[in-house]
Amino acid sequence: MNALPKQRSTNLSVFKGREAKLNHAIFQTLALMGPQTIYDLYKKLRAQKAFENIKYASVNKRVKSLEREAYVKKAGSKRTKAGFEAIKYEIVVKTYLALLLTFVTMDDLLNIMNENLTLEILAAISFSVSLKFL
Repeated sequence: MNALPKQRSTNLSVFKGREAKLNHAIFQTLALMGPQTIYDLYKKLRAQKAFENIKYASVNKRVKSLEREAYVKKAGSKRTKAGFEAIKYEIVVKTYLALLLTFVTMDDLLNIMNENLTLEILAAISFSVSLKFL
C-alpha cells in the first residue's frame, strides 16, 4: 500500500498536518481489508516500511479521533485471545468520498456533474453555510 497519493486539489483537513499520512493509511487498510480492531490495524500498519516504528498508542489515538470526526465507526466486536471484547472499526461513506476527492479537482467535478447532482450539492452546501450563521 502506498502511503499518500499525490494530491491534485482538494485540501481536506483529515489529510493535513502530521496525522495525514497515518489517517490515509488507516483509511486505506480499512477500505481494503474491511472492519479491523485497533490492534489488527496496528499490526498491518507496522508491516509497512513507512510505519515500522509506529506505536500502538498513536494508532489508538488516531482511530479514536477519526471516530469522533465520523470518518470511522464501530462495526461490532471480536473476542480476543486474552478473552475480552475488542471493538472493530470500519470506514463510512464520508471516508470513501474523502479518499476519492484526493484524486479529483473541483474543476473535474463541475465538468462531470449533471444539473440534478449540481442542485443537490448546492442545496447541501447552502444548508451547511446557513447553519453556521444561526
